[in-house]
Amino acid sequence: MKVSLFITCLIDLFYTEVGKATVELLERLGCKVDFPEAQTCCGQPAYNSGYVKESKEAMKQMMRAFAHADYVVTPSGSCAAMLKEYPHIFHGDPEWEAEAKRLAAKTYELTQFLVDVLKVEDVGASFHGRATYHTSCHMTRLLGVKDAPLRLLEHVKGLELVPLPNAHQCCGFGGTFSVKMGPISEQMVDEKIEHIEEVEADYLIGADCGCLLNIGGRIARLGKPIRVMHIAEVLNARN
Repeated sequence: MKVSLFITCLIDLFYTEVGKATVELLERLGCKVDFPEAQTCCGQPAYNSGYVKESKEAMKQMMRAFAHADYVVTPSGSCAAMLKEYPHIFHGDPEWEAEAKRLAAKTYELTQFLVDVLKVEDVGASFHGRATYHTSCHMTRLLGVKDAPLRLLEHVKGLELVPLPNAHQCCGFGGTFSVKMGPISEQMVDEKIEHIEEVEADYLIGADCGCLLNIGGRIARLGKPIRVMHIAEVLNARN
């Protein structure tokens, strides 16, 4: 099965190990992975800030970059959800609407692809530790991926997975929200960290690097002994 990797801006710039783990995981499960170098930002930050016309140029470049792909897989629920919005954004556009629909139809978040397309729930991972899982807003509410990450984590040997209280609450990132509404965002992420400490988790696992950047950054500032990990790293682990 041929898979084209959409790596996202945050992983490319800040979380390169997540990208490597994603490729290794997919290849071990029999996928042939390519990386279209023409890919760029999906356009989400500009689009959500109201720069619709400008963001469309990035979206068009993404459609060109992945035109050849059979499947587009990304370790980001937020960015996958954005690609799923392309048909709405380009609705009525005689040149781009059809291509937007094609890209949206073949785009999957990583755990969604593993469970729904490859039909795999046990990837053979082994990771020892007590962890809790953060359900990011865009992945669960916009993309609709809720069960796949947990089903995969339940099969990780040695992992003690404990429920996160009020898991549905936003961590305060919300893309540009954390920049524009800093004080409110800080209170929200502090509450999230309190819940992580409440269950005495040594690890916080998530599937969106925006959330992990926000929560992990605050954890570091507060000096908390909690390690933040992307689910791809856990699923690729052999410890």
